[in-house]
Amino acid sequence: MSTSISFDGREPVEAVLAKAQAAVAAGVGTIWLACHLFQRDPIVTASVLLNRQPHLKVTLVAISPYLVHPVHAAMAAATIDEFFPGRVSLCLGVGAPGDLDNVAVQTPAPLGPMREALRICRALFSGETVQVDGKRFTATDRALASGPHEIPLLLAASGPKMLRLAGTHADGVLLSAGASVGFVRWSLDQVAVDDSRKGFLRAGLVYGSVDDEQKTAFDRVRRVLATTLRGAHHARNLELAGSHLDQGAINEAIVSGKGEAADDLITDAIVQRHAAAGSPSAFRSRLTKYRAAGLDDTVLASMRTPEQITAVLSALNAKT
Repeated sequence: MSTSISFDGREPVEAVLAKAQAAVAAGVGTIWLACHLFQRDPIVTASVLLNRQPHLKVTLVAISPYLVHPVHAAMAAATIDEFFPGRVSLCLGVGAPGDLDNVAVQTPAPLGPMREALRICRALFSGETVQVDGKRFTATDRALASGPHEIPLLLAASGPKMLRLAGTHADGVLLSAGASVGFVRWSLDQVAVDDSRKGFLRAGLVYGSVDDEQKTAFDRVRRVLATTLRGAHHARNLELAGSHLDQGAINEAIVSGKGEAADDLITDAIVQRHAAAGSPSAFRSRLTKYRAAGLDDTVLASMRTPEQITAVLSALNAKT
């Protein structure tokens, strides 16, 4: 089992570098760099961090083939791997609905296109002359100039069909932040990886917050939980946790810029069921439950400052 850190690209350069330093100093070996439109680019960020932190690994997550052609995504990861061998992973995903709406990109029936994208990346990383003539993505009669690369290929997934696709076509799965323990367990049951496939990674984003004052710790994650849990695809997640949440009201509050109203809809019970937050001991207890549900890697997210990263990792390391 391992613990990683996720950055979402919203911080300025100085903050990213400081947070990375705090994470590495606390023993973190991998940083997951999210791709959100109009924020900082994860590919450039990865190159900078790998150059500055010689023992760090990065995962590019979740690169959407609807926005970056799978050939270009594979090129980017392969080029990073040339400069920093064995230190990059590529995670594909459909993309955040809000991001896609902002650029008028539609993703009807995404299962087939994601399968095509995975096949293209897999072939290119294997050094093959790719031959994928799909309904959405095509790449034929070419191979990567840099040759084969041993780059782990992951898939961010939440629905049952996409989770099964991760189990059959990827080297690992990444579960969404805001997941309850019950939803993690249900999701991994859907992945259903064959026992013969050793090394398959089961990772999950977990909002983490630690403070001696429970209210302070909880308040830090209310907004990110509101933003995440308003999505319709989290209905099963909420149901399995026994959480009652007016997703429509939260979405309306977020869209209209009424962040405090959205925060008010995220009760303490919601925080307790969908994050790892509270005192150091409460945080450790919650993270233990996520791991017991089947996660190999708990990817901690939502820490905005180096001090918050240090607090979370200090709490974790106190009992590891």
